[in-house]
Amino acid sequence: MSSTTRFHKILIANRGEIAMRVMRTARAMGHRTVAVYSSADVDAQHVRFADESVHIGEPLPAQSYLNIAAIVEAARASGADAVHPGYGFLAENAAFAQACRDAGLVFIGPSPEAIRAMGDKAGAKRLMQAAGVPCIPGYQGGDQGEKTLAAEAARIGWPVMIKATAGGGGRGMRLVTSAANFAEQLRSAQSEALNAFGDATVILERAIVAPRHVEVQVFADRHGNAIHLGERDCSVQRRHQKVIEEAPSPAVSEALRERMGATAVAAAKAIGYEGAGTLEFLLDAEGQYWFMEMNTRLQVEHPVTEAVTGLDLVELQLRVAAGESLPIAQRDVRISGHAIEVRLCAEDPLQGFMPQSGTLAAWRPSAALRTEHALHDGAEVPPFYDSMIAKLVAHGRTRDEARQRLAAGLQDTVALGIPTNQQLLRRALSHDVFASGGATTAFVGDHLDALLAVDPADQARAALLAALLLQLGERGWPSPLAHTLPNALRFSLDGKVHAARVTPRGAGSFDTALDGGDPVRLALLALPGDGNLRFSCTGVSAQAFVARRDGRVFFHHDGQAHQLDDLTHVAATRADGSGGDGLLRASMNGRVIALLVTEGDAVAAGQPIVTLEAMKMEHVHCAPRAGRVALHVAVGAQVAARHVVAQVADA
Repeated sequence: MSSTTRFHKILIANRGEIAMRVMRTARAMGHRTVAVYSSADVDAQHVRFADESVHIGEPLPAQSYLNIAAIVEAARASGADAVHPGYGFLAENAAFAQACRDAGLVFIGPSPEAIRAMGDKAGAKRLMQAAGVPCIPGYQGGDQGEKTLAAEAARIGWPVMIKATAGGGGRGMRLVTSAANFAEQLRSAQSEALNAFGDATVILERAIVAPRHVEVQVFADRHGNAIHLGERDCSVQRRHQKVIEEAPSPAVSEALRERMGATAVAAAKAIGYEGAGTLEFLLDAEGQYWFMEMNTRLQVEHPVTEAVTGLDLVELQLRVAAGESLPIAQRDVRISGHAIEVRLCAEDPLQGFMPQSGTLAAWRPSAALRTEHALHDGAEVPPFYDSMIAKLVAHGRTRDEARQRLAAGLQDTVALGIPTNQQLLRRALSHDVFASGGATTAFVGDHLDALLAVDPADQARAALLAALLLQLGERGWPSPLAHTLPNALRFSLDGKVHAARVTPRGAGSFDTALDGGDPVRLALLALPGDGNLRFSCTGVSAQAFVARRDGRVFFHHDGQAHQLDDLTHVAATRADGSGGDGLLRASMNGRVIALLVTEGDAVAAGQPIVTLEAMKMEHVHCAPRAGRVALHVAVGAQVAARHVVAQVADA
């Protein structure tokens, strides 16, 4: 290859925050930028931010962001001469890299050959074993028969990890603890892998119990230079998807960093790698580590490495893709301080982490943090893509300083209108195990009850504030002619119904009795403006941010987001969660990918009936009662939350 490759206009084959992240650096370096978008993203922030944009198809990824021909044609139509794939979608797709090469486009990433070599987990393991990289014992064979895989799992020994060879982000991955449920978990992993990646092939590995997940960032150029930029600890995960990432790892010493870094660089050189890449390892308590996979792209968590090294990793990507030599050598890499990142996701942890979609009523990121996002008031979060909507990053001189800054900034961040994992992230950062640096991949599972715990005192304060907001109404300030008679209110706060009795006491003060309890004095301290509200509760002043949308009130108080629905003039109904009507409703917006029974089948209560896919994850919906099933959807149908997908009648 020639030593230089000039390009001037970059098409970003992705969406959301990573598209905007790439655009910022590209513009700073003097490049023009082109966004691509699906019909669901017509008004998305990354489309507004780009110099130019091209529509590439309908909402489903296969019809837009995974459509190689459409993206290459978009580059041709816009005059782009380079393509940055971001992460996810086609970022690790060798066919896409090859298509860009064939079209004369600079692919800002490794070669198709390198992606192909490391994209197949089975082949990658064989390559790494040949290069002397320690690998987890397992099975990477071509025989994908259920009997063969079951026999290999028994040979490896329980517990066993099933992994999709083309997978990533936890899709197509299952932990199996015994032979009894191996077949069921295998079929589930294969189905999810096929739907996510178009390939159901899996490998098996011995499951390392409660390890740390530590990855090493590498960079290589076409001139034979390769370096590492230290490690990141990504141990805090749920369903094998990362939740919190940090650099450096609290479990890695300088000596271990040198060993792991040397291993990662050797692996990159063994395949003639070029660009940004990440070697992922499992690390045990004794300091032994095993190769898991190589991600041949920029990682979601790259900002923590940028924070501690002072380097712009996207800038390095663009320079390497242009044929420049790496501007730094290994001896120049310095790790300064500590950085931690959390992933803010549109999901409801209290409802089994069900993905959420809809309209963001208000978005106010903390000015104290680096926040990567593509959000704004009124932004739509569609059900077709990943649930992560923002990344929040803090850097400090020490780990504890970074942790406290992030926790404080997370508490100040306002995200209203869609349930998120914000509260779980705050609790995780404050948990003693995480604070001490002791979190492993078992952290979330071991401490889930504590991370999801609801404080009754917090609930009571939020309910009192909700009553005040309803008393004030949309005016935001009580009328001077307001009578002094008690006002009876009924409302739902975060799904829980409350009754309140509010008695005006003049000068913006109210006595509020909640659910038959003793009255509490609330007072409005300042005229609300721009959504900000100042009030006092029993003489202690506090603040909240309030947004109203589609007849609902959303407010942020004490680091928590709440949804308020006025039921004062709505007739009370009995909540019956027994499934007595037999209706099975979609728990979120999604696409029907499997019907697990046929019309008229007799089913038992709790038997799986329909599988929906939302935000790249599968969710099985089960019969609410026993009886005979009538199906109301077909495979491929797109359904909204609460849509009836089936009904079970008496047999």
